[in-house]
Parts: sequence; structure tokens; C-alpha cells
Amino acid sequence: MRAVSSRLTPERTDELYAAVLRLLTEVGYDRLTMDRVAEESRSSKATLYRQWGGKESLVVAAFDAHAPEIHPADTGSLRGDFLELYRTFEEEVDPDIALAGAVIHACKTHPSLAESLHERVVVARVAVLDEVLERAVARGEIDADDPAIPFLVPALVGPAMVRELIERKPADMAYLTAFLDAVILPALGITTPS
Repeated sequence: MRAVSSRLTPERTDELYAAVLRLLTEVGYDRLTMDRVAEESRSSKATLYRQWGGKESLVVAAFDAHAPEIHPADTGSLRGDFLELYRTFEEEVDPDIALAGAVIHACKTHPSLAESLHERVVVARVAVLDEVLERAVARGEIDADDPAIPFLVPALVGPAMVRELIERKPADMAYLTAFLDAVILPALGITTPS
């Protein structure tokens, strides 16, 4: 959910969130201030404090708005469901390694921020993956106690986020499909199409 007051239109809120994320990337969480956000976004500091209360809440709201909304498609197979999740990711996310690095660093040094991001951003998105896996268990495709399951979230998200950094190539659907078929599904004991 995007926080929008009567003084900020959704478009204006999106601009403000973009400014927050740009500053977070450029100067880091510690040097990001409400004064700087107000100046960068041409907003009043009073409006920022009234709407978000402080820097942590504003950063969490901006990151939540930036993160893709994902919905679990039921295609009838785990492979199909994962491919639909990847399509959503590919369509809605332009991996920003610098922003990801800034957020990871901020979370390491600010436990309260890490907890807030986890509660507001991560939990709901992991719940989607849990739903996809529960359906696969119900269909008999995988065992509920498969030892690979706890590693799926980072394994699914990682390639999409870091391929450009490592290989200087985008993580397009062809790459993500090949990764799914060569790594994820075999780890779950699923034979992939040839």
C-alpha cells in the first residue's frame, strides 16, 4: 500500500519515493535526511513528517512502492507457476544493484530498518512463494520436507538481481527459464523438459 495524504497525489508520492530511493543510493541511509528529501523532492519537511513520521518509515514506504507486487498464478505445475513469477519480476523490476547494495548495507547497520523492511516488504512476497510451494506439495510434485525449500527465495531472486553485475547481461526470461530448469527444479527433484 502506498501512503498518500490529501496533500500528495499518487503521482507526487511516486516522485517523492523516487527521490528517496535515488538519495538512498547516492548518499546512503546514514546521510539521507528529511531535509535532503524535502529539498530533492520539492516537498515541505512538515508534510514528510506528518505523513511518514520519520526517515525509516519513509524509506520503507518508498522501497515497498518500488518492489513489485507479485501474485501467485496457478498454472497447474510448479514450473509454470515459477515462470509466471519470473515474468512478473522481469516486467516490473529493473534490478538496481546500487540500490540493493545501499539497502543491504543500511539493514546491516540499522536493525530497526531491517525489521521494518522485512515486515512490510519481504513477508508478503515470501508468502506468495509459500502459496506456490503449498500447491506443488498438494499436487504431489514436491515433498513438504524437501531440504531445498528453505533456500528457494534467495535462489529464485538472486539470479535476477546479480546476473548483470557478474556477467554484464540482463536476466531475461531465457536466462531465468534456463536457471529454473537447470538449478531450481532439479534441486527439488523435478525432471525438467529437455
